[in-house]
Parts: sequence; C-alpha cells; structure tokens
Amino acid sequence: MSKVVILGGGESGIGAAVLAKKKGFETFLSDFGVLNRQYKEELELQNIDFEEEGHTESLILDADMIIKSPGIPGTIPLLKKAKDNGIKIVSEIEFAFELTGANVIAITGTNGKTTTTSLIYHLLESAGYDVGLGGNIGFSFARQVAEQDKEWYVLEVSSFQLDDIDTFRPNIAVLLNITPDHLDRYDYDMSKYVDSKFRITKNQKSGDSFIFNADDEFIKQRLNDSILENRDCVPVSLTSQSENSICVYDGMELIFPASDLRISFNELSLKGPHNVQNVAHAVVAVKKAGLENEQILNGLRTFSPIEHRMEKVAEVDGVSFYNDSKATNVDATKFALESFDDVIWIAGGVDKGNDYALLSEIVEKNVKALIALGKDNAKLISAFKNIIPVYDCHSMDEAIEKAVGLAEKGDVVLLSPACASFDLFKNYEHRGQVFKQEVNKLL
Repeated sequence: MSKVVILGGGESGIGAAVLAKKKGFETFLSDFGVLNRQYKEELELQNIDFEEEGHTESLILDADMIIKSPGIPGTIPLLKKAKDNGIKIVSEIEFAFELTGANVIAITGTNGKTTTTSLIYHLLESAGYDVGLGGNIGFSFARQVAEQDKEWYVLEVSSFQLDDIDTFRPNIAVLLNITPDHLDRYDYDMSKYVDSKFRITKNQKSGDSFIFNADDEFIKQRLNDSILENRDCVPVSLTSQSENSICVYDGMELIFPASDLRISFNELSLKGPHNVQNVAHAVVAVKKAGLENEQILNGLRTFSPIEHRMEKVAEVDGVSFYNDSKATNVDATKFALESFDDVIWIAGGVDKGNDYALLSEIVEKNVKALIALGKDNAKLISAFKNIIPVYDCHSMDEAIEKAVGLAEKGDVVLLSPACASFDLFKNYEHRGQVFKQEVNKLL
C-alpha cells in the first residue's frame, strides 16, 4: 500500500485525506498550525492519522506521495528534502483528477476567477447538469470525488495549484486575465507567474477547448503555435470589431453573432465593466459544454453575485455600502472603482508590492475620500494624499464611523482593499464579514 502524506489541514487538505483514505492509501495529515476543531473531529471519525502544531520530518519523508496545500511554498526545506528523496509532490486538484472520470472546466486568471467559476457552475446546475463546484471555492474537489462523484466539475484554480500538476487536464480551460500578483512566490519575475497561469493548458489535447482573453497583453505575448494548434482555441475580445468576433459589446448588450444570443446587462445582477468579460468567458464555456441559448439566459437572470465580490450590503439614508473584500490586488480594486461615481473608498492591509500609481487616474475621477484601514498605512497614505482627502484608521468600526461622517446621499462606501487581510483579519472573508456586521449596525 502506498503512503500519502497531506501537508496542510484546510478544506483542500482534509478533502485530499478523505479521498486518499477511501481509495485505500495509508494516509497521514500534518499541519504546522492548529487544526480547525470540525476538521479534527472529521479526521478522527475517518480514522486518519494526523499531527498539528508542527511537522515530523521522519513521518513526512516516509511518504510515496505528498499532497501539499497551495499556500505552502515549494521552496521550504522540508519539501526540498522530499524532492531530493524522489517523493512525488502534487496538488489536491491533481490527486483528485487522477481518481475521477468527470468532465472538468477549469478557470484561472488574476481577477474574476470566483465570479466566473460560480457563474459557470450556476448556468450548468440550473440547466440540470450533474455538476460540482470546487478548487478554491466551496468544498474541495477531492472531497466531492470521495463522497459523491459528479459528471462535471467547475474548478477555480490558482497559479499555486497549477504549479503542482502533472496530468491535470481540463476539457475546457478558461484564462481570464493576467496582472501582477503573488510575485513574492515567483522571485518577482512576472514571466514565471505568466508561465504558471498557462500551465492550465499543459496537458490539453485535440478536442479540448482553451478560452482566453484576447485583449490581455500578457496573454497575447505568451501565446505560441504549440498552444494555438493543439486544441480548440477561442479568443474572447470585447475590442475586436471583425466579423469573426465571438462576441461584441455595445455598452448595453453582449452579443454572440454566430449563435444569435443577446444578453442585456440591465436584466442581470452583475454590475461593473469587468463583469462583461466574466460573463463573456462563462457563456463561451457553457456553450462548449452543450448549453442552449434559453438555458443560458434563464441561468443568467437567476444568478446572484458572490459574497465579498462587489456585494451590495445595504443602503442607509441614500448611501450604498458595497463589500469587495476579495479585491486583494490593485487590478481587482481598479475594476471596482470604475463601477461607481462618488466613492468613499476603504482600502489597505498587507501590501503585496502594489503599484498604486495604476489607480491614480480613476481615484482622482471617482473617489471623494480614502479611508486607509490597516496596522501600517504609510504607503497607501503617501500614494494618494496629494490627490484626495485620506484618513488613517486601524479598525473596521472606526473606518465605518468615518465613512458615515463623510458620505452624502447618492454616495457609495466601498470596501475594496487592494491588499491582503492578515494584519487585522484572519482572511478576506473575515474582513468582509466584519464590514457587513458594522454596516448592518447602522440599520
């Protein structure tokens, strides 16, 4: 019997452990931190051996395969030793893929992954498909393969997950965009990050589809004949006006000429120019999966925006409050700021090497004031203090109190941090939940 060691005890790791145990592997899970009580109880119920608050090297290096959490860099000394010992190191999506015969739609990109993944899943599910939602969202891919395998999976996949694939092959791959992010994991070399995103196409074959944003500069620069010739490639462009364009956007409607499909954004809950691209890619993907126009339109009308991504929380005395906590980089925040006029903007947290100059023009145009929220707001304040009024805050309740004092009827209070959350909050979800709690107190 082969021994599988799982490094990391989050949803991804627990799902991988459950699947490994079910398939008859000798299974051991190791987490450097403290395991969630619910996960610990699940491991005990499944008779899966585990440890927490540290890694026992001898137990880990005894593995035939290591399944590692995407958050663990492959450069840590323990994993270097494992590689030197010839131990195979894979991601949870790789492990689960090897143990299912399902069709897979995989979505990657720097921004818009969660919205597009959720939308594709909703369109398929509302059309009656036997489909699961996983990857970086919902229950892990491995858990679903273990507990109730599906005919289709829609997976949000990150560059970190793609770094540890070997055979993972999506039938339909979607690449939304590439902008600088997580460069600390890629030696601050943008080309390495771009290569990582393109690994989504690594194992695709003739008959598989690759849907990509043809307006994205980094994607256009990286495309080559080996990618374009070996699979069904569908460029999605909202700027091309040629007769061969897969879709056209006129400011009100997204039109797919070949299939006579017209989508009016007045009927949809998704707002903002960035969501036009997300919808366009999602529609092309579900068309490839076999959906008809009426099924797509019905699904689009019933889709609700996901939590923490341009989520309207409340309207209080004519002021709208939006939770965009998932915007953890400059480009994601730029999309949000472009969606509104008269913004009281709450931003800040753990800076990831951000170039805030990219936001200067839209901030000057659409933002009335910035509330910097974090333990150390010096860089954020310095970037915008000569453009708009900036206020320094160190807690969410303080930030909301300041926003309420500044906002006038018709304004938007927008939490769109452009930064990671780990200085004041557990993660972006926690940050968004605290924002919503403070806003709801106003009601």
